[in-house]
Amino acid sequence: MKLLFFGLTLIFLLLTPGVLVYSFAQNSYDVNIPTGAANPEAPYFWQSEKDGSTTGIIEIFVGDTVVWKNADTTRHTITSGSGPSNSDGLFASGYFGPGKSFSHTFDEVGVYPYYCEPHPWMQGTIFVSAGYSIIPNVGKDVGDGSTIFDVEYNFNRILSTAVINEEQKSITFDIMGDAKSDIHDLEIHLPSELISGPFVILVDDQKISNFEHVSDEGGLNILFITLDADSKTLSIFGTSVVPEFGPVTLLILSISIVSVILISQKFRLNNF
Repeated sequence: MKLLFFGLTLIFLLLTPGVLVYSFAQNSYDVNIPTGAANPEAPYFWQSEKDGSTTGIIEIFVGDTVVWKNADTTRHTITSGSGPSNSDGLFASGYFGPGKSFSHTFDEVGVYPYYCEPHPWMQGTIFVSAGYSIIPNVGKDVGDGSTIFDVEYNFNRILSTAVINEEQKSITFDIMGDAKSDIHDLEIHLPSELISGPFVILVDDQKISNFEHVSDEGGLNILFITLDADSKTLSIFGTSVVPEFGPVTLLILSISIVSVILISQKFRLNNF
């Protein structure tokens, strides 16, 4: 009986929920202004670190930031519009010299041409499409790492971490950064294998009811949650969360423990 109790206790300890933290990086893309770009005969005027292109064209998602870095020997500007006679005033860097930079975050879907005021032949375009920020490979550090998920969300601020608490069957997100718009509605996609509903949601440790839950045919939980501009934490409680160990590991582990118990009991019986 003691051996059996020990085995069951061991299984319990191995399956005891833990707390794991995952983080992701904010999307920011650099566009370099190369030496000689002030010369209209230069071979190229931009160099994107995103894909290496030299066209000045870059494709990003809503909420992404583009950083123009001046590696030339003279000053430049990044001005919104297709040329001096078509400046639209959406963004303008003013003059920034060698070694300096200018950044702009794009909050809406659209096509954004830009140019350099003193060198109007330097032109490019930013294509902004609707997209989701991603917390990748959630679950890779859990157990044997056989269950991993990408968590997508669309929000005007940053979900900086995802803390999984298996005992409480919950995922808690830290909300950071300044709001990029006056719309504070969060859309988040949670695979049912990661966490399943029905859900209880807490914002800053206070239970809320103003959210919508939609399940698609692929087993994805889509949550629409209204937050405040100064919300700091979001906790989502479900009926189950990703297991600490994958199914294969659990099966092997259980068989091994039971085998040890049976062999030990047989050995004791043979000694009587």
